[in-house]
Amino acid sequence: MARKKTVGLIKRGEIWYLQKTVLGIKLRESTGTGEAEVAELILARRVEEIRQLVKFGARREFTFREAAIRYMEENMHLSSIANIASYIEKLDPFIGHLPINQIHSGTLKPFIDSRKKEGVKNHTINQPLVVARTVLNLASRLWRDEGGNTWLSTAPLIRLLKKSDARKPYPLSWDEQRNLFKELPDHLAQMCLFKVNTGTREGDVCGLQWDFEIDVPELETSVFLIPGDQVKNREDRLIVLNEYAKSVVDSVRGQNADYVFSYKGKPVKTINNSGWKRARDKAGLKGLVRVHDLKHTCGRRLRAAGVPMETIKVLLGHKSNDITAHYSSPEILELLTAANKICFSEVHKTHPMTLLKRKAPKIRAVSS
Repeated sequence: MARKKTVGLIKRGEIWYLQKTVLGIKLRESTGTGEAEVAELILARRVEEIRQLVKFGARREFTFREAAIRYMEENMHLSSIANIASYIEKLDPFIGHLPINQIHSGTLKPFIDSRKKEGVKNHTINQPLVVARTVLNLASRLWRDEGGNTWLSTAPLIRLLKKSDARKPYPLSWDEQRNLFKELPDHLAQMCLFKVNTGTREGDVCGLQWDFEIDVPELETSVFLIPGDQVKNREDRLIVLNEYAKSVVDSVRGQNADYVFSYKGKPVKTINNSGWKRARDKAGLKGLVRVHDLKHTCGRRLRAAGVPMETIKVLLGHKSNDITAHYSSPEILELLTAANKICFSEVHKTHPMTLLKRKAPKIRAVSS
């Protein structure tokens, strides 16, 4: 005997959807399931929620998973949306099914303990916690249900972990850079040489497009200007090319129509891959150097070359309300001159640099 069709449910593909009007409120949403029995239970629950909401002003109950999906849908324009999605994916097995009024430090503890057991640093654990805190704040202040109530009455206080275990920056010496780069695959060596000479973030290098390049004919060079909506701090990012960075750009020109850096015709999604890790280990830098340390290396070398701090901030793309996206040729020339000083440091040894590097229990000095 065929199963009787439930009014208010419609199947699209393999998923059942709610399509019903209850006390003047339209239900138009996915059940997320292809099982009719489960869809019927979800419909019954939603109908009762609306009745309670209309008659008694009760607040509708949302799960963290529902809130997280809404947060992602509202922020698809962010350059960090892929990272946000990965943080939510890590949280979901622990709190995704829970109503948002049950999310607090206690229910987050199993997630924190699990990540610590995996040896993850506190800074990395904090990133999903920040997303959870943001979602709950929006649910308590901005998002409204069908009855006009906020999704959550009050957002809980979620404390972040102390960063006492954070790894210290490790700027490379010139010898360490040579040893590392010679072990890298060619495409990663090009990206890393560009990164260490421009102070760019990994995401900026991987996402760098030819459309961002601007010719500066009076200086016989070009610069890149990354739009703010694709930059972590939301400000336009000016990238000035010193001699080494320019040589890298010229060497890859024409390899890909859209992206500056590519591998086998496709853009490179990350530098921190197996090729990077193998090269780092072969160079004797396992556990010492991260991809982000190339940015630190650039900053340290600029300081050692006597470049003013305000100029360094511009070259490294630090957030500053005083920086404009409109640069004159003299301003670019000033930045270019400063950026080239770290090329001269290696070639002519005009700026000796001493780096104190801690390798427990000793401290060694490296001069170049």
